[in-house]
Amino acid sequence: MKWIDMHCDTISELQKRKGESLHRNQLCVDVERLKRAGAEAQFFACFVNAADYGGKKEDWMEPCKAEKGHRSVVPSSWDPAYENVLNMISSARKAEDHSFTVAASEQELDQARGDGRLAGILTLEEGGVLNGNIERVKELYEERIRLITLTWNYENCLGSPNSRDPEVMSRGLKPFGKEVVERMNDLGMLIDVSHLSDGGFWDCIRVSRFPIVASHSNARALCPHPRNLTDEMLHALGNKGGVAGMNFYSAFLRKMDRNRPMSDGNDRASLMDIALHGARILDQAGEDALALGTDLDGFDRDSLPYGIRDVLDMEKIWEELKRAGLTERQIEKAAHENVRRVIHEVWKG
Repeated sequence: MKWIDMHCDTISELQKRKGESLHRNQLCVDVERLKRAGAEAQFFACFVNAADYGGKKEDWMEPCKAEKGHRSVVPSSWDPAYENVLNMISSARKAEDHSFTVAASEQELDQARGDGRLAGILTLEEGGVLNGNIERVKELYEERIRLITLTWNYENCLGSPNSRDPEVMSRGLKPFGKEVVERMNDLGMLIDVSHLSDGGFWDCIRVSRFPIVASHSNARALCPHPRNLTDEMLHALGNKGGVAGMNFYSAFLRKMDRNRPMSDGNDRASLMDIALHGARILDQAGEDALALGTDLDGFDRDSLPYGIRDVLDMEKIWEELKRAGLTERQIEKAAHENVRRVIHEVWKG
């Protein structure tokens, strides 16, 4: 079955490895295995953690002050982090060949499929690298970024992350965050609410003129992790025309004992856990809202569900979804059709 995965962290992980490439590596995702596994397209996140780029801790946690008509930005580590995003984009472009291409339009996705090439879709994970500069949104668009995950695990100039602290979780988008959402709408970029606070999620529902996505988030009713979406949020996401991508990280699939290391194997999820989250997303958001967002290479293999080692195991997911009661049509939609629909509605040109 053809499929599209909305999130993996392979590109940022490859920066830490010598002698490995996007085409062939020892991680969970590479072009060679994606093609063997039947992938139509893979979203590749250009992920940065500002804390990795020097500067004082208070600098990268301090929210940028940004209002319309006024810019007061934090110089700190955001600018080197932005430069590294550009480097990751460049490395992906350099990997293009007869088997792989970076796609930034529907036409290019169709062309890649016709040519038998895997399409890579580039995304930014951590909107803090915008550093209060709205012009960077257009710059990233011109560099072929087509989705921005607004926050990662820290407060930034757009908003606040998901949190176990109710006060942080309730915070909405900052004025600059709303401005970024509007600019992304104008350009035709996917707005990703995975990692965003609940308050920020609801602001995106209200502010965005187009469907939004939760590229790699599960159902909070089945696993009470703040990274997951409540039934109410799933319902709103579906009504907005958006999609939620099933995440393969065990801690987002089943409730964990936070005092015990996952490496002991006792807390690893199962394939059926993935399917149950898929069924819950479909039930609450509708069959047009279920998608795939594996988060592969965003955590170690010991945190994957039993039976999943890399992208070559994707066929097992479709079988489990069948066992969970999904129809062939619903599985086909979840595998790639729903993402293609959202791309059609949001991307421009």
